[in-house]
Amino acid sequence: MQIGVIGAGAASAAATHVLDQTVDAEITVLEKSGGLCGRAATRRRDGRYYDYGANYVKDDDERVVELLTETLDDEGMVAIDEPIYVFDEEGTVSEGRETERKWSYEDGLTQIAKRLFGGTDATIHRRTRVETIHRDGEQWRLTDADGERYGPFDVLLCNPPAPQTETLLREAEWDSEVRDALAEAAGDVEYRTIWTAVLGYESELDVPYYALVNTDKDHEIGWISREECKGGHVPDGESVLIVQANQEWSVEHYDDPAEENVAALAEMTADIIGEDRLRDPAWTDHQGWRYALPEESVANGPVDSAESEGLYCLGDWVVGEARLHAALRNGLDTGERIAYAVGGAD
Repeated sequence: MQIGVIGAGAASAAATHVLDQTVDAEITVLEKSGGLCGRAATRRRDGRYYDYGANYVKDDDERVVELLTETLDDEGMVAIDEPIYVFDEEGTVSEGRETERKWSYEDGLTQIAKRLFGGTDATIHRRTRVETIHRDGEQWRLTDADGERYGPFDVLLCNPPAPQTETLLREAEWDSEVRDALAEAAGDVEYRTIWTAVLGYESELDVPYYALVNTDKDHEIGWISREECKGGHVPDGESVLIVQANQEWSVEHYDDPAEENVAALAEMTADIIGEDRLRDPAWTDHQGWRYALPEESVANGPVDSAESEGLYCLGDWVVGEARLHAALRNGLDTGERIAYAVGGAD
């Protein structure tokens, strides 16, 4: 059996992990970027690691916790012990009530996908952007941006965000009412856009919290977190802040010059935390996430109908919960459904 996977996000990594153990199949993964784990993304800079997309994975799902702490090697896994505080529209900070356990890795959250894929025999093609899906009888073929073709596949997994999945389906060579219904359903999923600044400082930040979250959603900044709270990420005596703008600010400034956006977010961060020196970071980085967080789940009917034809959508937008643990659980569940459907598992 041949299985094709579009996108190397957390959900497809978990599904590939399951399928490699339960189905006699060759699995081919096509990933448009050079990295793994989708929006659970990590960058390295001069020995520093920072998670600039998803901030951590939490313990809201027992099966995901078991996967990460028992099934996979947990070497280098680090807990975030400091609490999350809150701030309001005026930038006033107060204690929060969050008690959940939170983890990353010394080398960043991308370790999740690296370890899941690394434990399989799957072939991964990075920097390979799928442009066309072809339905050929009961099998699937894929064509990338360079005209290279892959397949045929008996089963196809589709992990990109809903808007990108919709585009692939609209342009698919697949004459089917199922395709049209699924494309429409994917197009109905709304996303939150987030513009992120990374601010590096050569001195420590003396505060009692790991992160600040804007609970009333009326401030231009939605989230500020400290990467130095993750063991192995930041050298002693330094600080790295992840600053995420809210939806409205991100949409309005998405295409503005990056240096202007970074400077504006640094100014607001200094005001919230109450440290003037934060206005002038030693170094910066940035990332715009046009499709950062799904606001709702996709309609189940079109997804189920597509699965009957061998196409499985997966990811946080399928379950409608914009959390890393939700994407991982969805991947595990999807992998098991595929294994059952093809007779690879009871």
